[in-house]
Amino acid sequence: MTGTAAPRVRGGPMPSALTHDRMTRVELTWIEKKIEYWIRFGQAAHEQIVDRHQRILSFRPNTVFAFVRWAANDFGTIISRIDIVRAVEPGEAYQTLPFVRPGGEILLKIEGWPKVEDVLRHVDAIEAIGIDADAVSPDHWRHVHNRMAAAQRPRAYTLEQHRAFLLRRKVQP
Repeated sequence: MTGTAAPRVRGGPMPSALTHDRMTRVELTWIEKKIEYWIRFGQAAHEQIVDRHQRILSFRPNTVFAFVRWAANDFGTIISRIDIVRAVEPGEAYQTLPFVRPGGEILLKIEGWPKVEDVLRHVDAIEAIGIDADAVSPDHWRHVHNRMAAAQRPRAYTLEQHRAFLLRRKVQP
């Protein structure tokens, strides 16, 4: 990590926004039963602990990760969301996403706890057949997003699909 920054001041820039390397950074917060942001899958290259409630994970370009956000107030849940994101190369187009700097290619965006749970079960099913969720074809995550947006059940990801994806990736320039 190049350079360090002071801890984040409310409304100020995220410390990771001040660095000039190729990493995508995700700010995670955990305040039990209030704010719970976590990474479900994805291989972080670096972790910076800000304080006992916050840390920042850094991902190399082309790393795929799942970012889950849940928050509540005195009246109940106010956000439940999962985003599956591909970290981008410097100079590559990207979409912005809260707590992700600079942003990334959003492969899947699902809101509402029942749907988020469905995605988490889908991830579990993929891992149960021996495939790391971060190695899944980006097209499959888009498929899951589109099917769920249309209130349809997504198709299961199979070993055959995964092998075809890996072979296709080998022959593409």
